[in-house]
Amino acid sequence: MKKKRKENEKKFGNWTVTDLGRIYFFEVKGRKGWKARYVKEVDANENTLKFFQEIYNEKNVLVEVHEKFPIDNGHKKIKQNGNH
Repeated sequence: MKKKRKENEKKFGNWTVTDLGRIYFFEVKGRKGWKARYVKEVDANENTLKFFQEIYNEKNVLVEVHEKFPIDNGHKKIKQNGNH
């Protein structure tokens, strides 16, 4: 558990502690002000519960989510005020 925790802390660099475990994340800036945020949720033993990618536009609005684990559900666009 300690080894996994150290690896996750090093790889992601940011985390919050929850009642169930931790949520790790890191961001990658893209072109034109967009960014991708990678999020990994783990239990108290550092076992991965969920892993996904969030895409934010230049206004820092979430526009797309790609669930990757436990099931790869592909990219899902987020509707904003009835628009895609």
